[in-house]
Amino acid sequence: MRNLIAFFKRFRVFLFFAFLQIIALTIYVRYLSFPKSQYLTTASSVTAKVLETQNDFTKHFNLSKNNLALQKENIRLRKNLPQSLYRIDRSLLKINDTTFKQQYAYIPATVIHSSVTRRNNYFTLDVGWKQGVKRDMGVFSDKGVVGIVHNTSEHYCVVKSVLTKDINIDVMIEPIGLFGLLKWDGKNARRGSITGISNDLRIKKWSKVVTRGGSGIFPRGLSVGRVESIKGIEGEPLWDVVVKFSENFRTLQRVYIVKNLMIEEQKELEAQIPPDEEDK
Repeated sequence: MRNLIAFFKRFRVFLFFAFLQIIALTIYVRYLSFPKSQYLTTASSVTAKVLETQNDFTKHFNLSKNNLALQKENIRLRKNLPQSLYRIDRSLLKINDTTFKQQYAYIPATVIHSSVTRRNNYFTLDVGWKQGVKRDMGVFSDKGVVGIVHNTSEHYCVVKSVLTKDINIDVMIEPIGLFGLLKWDGKNARRGSITGISNDLRIKKWSKVVTRGGSGIFPRGLSVGRVESIKGIEGEPLWDVVVKFSENFRTLQRVYIVKNLMIEEQKELEAQIPPDEEDK
């Protein structure tokens, strides 16, 4: 107590001056409009900057969670698309909720490792058979088709990228409906080609290329890319169709795995097709 009294005696002049300064500044800001507005503007700017920084910091840490939520929302919406449904009753007169049955389901995944510079490229996803992933399931992104599941473990799977030698995805060119197999020559990660297209029909540049859906791996109509160039193959009645992929594989991150709920029925039926004599 004695020390406190001594402190006030020693600095009484300075403390009295500081007290008067506080009173003077309070009166100045409170009763004069310009200083008051300047003070409030500065305070608001500082507060806004602090809140903006806080929001950016929080948003960064919630980015992965938000992306996953968006993937799940996309799956919910995609399940209701016509491409994901199988029509039970083909009658044009009957219209009700039992006309369609879900054929395709989707599993969200994140790319954790990938390559694009090899002749045969693969990428790894953070889901496996425990999440329902099986070999030969299709994989696509929001932009387009990206590959087919090659192998799985409990929590991971390896996907054969479109950028491989023997990918062989059945595709078609809209709107004319010409179909063939998607190939990759190992040169450019943004471009592939379609084989088996007859040159008796004209193909417009930048026509959309989509999945045909015949193999049951992908639903019909998923984007693959657009026709960039067409030229004849010497000595053959076929077009060499170059496709610019919808997806940039160098920046691929979020994908969906396609689960065809009727694939076993299709395989079982197709296995009963008798082979040609030449195949025996």
